[in-house]
Amino acid sequence: MDFLDKLLGIGRAIAEEAGAAAASAGAAADAAGTAAETVAETNPIAMLIGTFLPMVLIFVVFYFFLIRPQRKKDKQVKEMLNNLKVNDRVCTIGGIYGTITGIRDDQVQLCVGNQNTTFWIARWGIRSVEEVSIENDAEALN
Repeated sequence: MDFLDKLLGIGRAIAEEAGAAAASAGAAADAAGTAAETVAETNPIAMLIGTFLPMVLIFVVFYFFLIRPQRKKDKQVKEMLNNLKVNDRVCTIGGIYGTITGIRDDQVQLCVGNQNTTFWIARWGIRSVEEVSIENDAEALN
């Protein structure tokens, strides 16, 4: 309760200073200052809500338009990388299409081209898994 009284006391002091500055500016400013002072004295919580509401709304907008979709996308990529298996047709972030021939903890062995060249890449270097399966289109892939 002591904390709330201190917080509301600060709000009242700010409102009184704003009211005093407005009163010295003229008759129109005096009316606005007394109205603001009256609102601050009758309901200081409304003043606090008015101060923090825009910041809360900005955070909510950022969450739903930036943070949440990025987390969802990251979760899908992580799931795709964890579900890699031998004979998957993949595309790397460098644009190389190949077939997975081996998997280690954080590395993937790819078979690429007509000569079936194999090399190891990092697992995070896989961009996507293609829908073409090696069993159905063996001649078309080589």
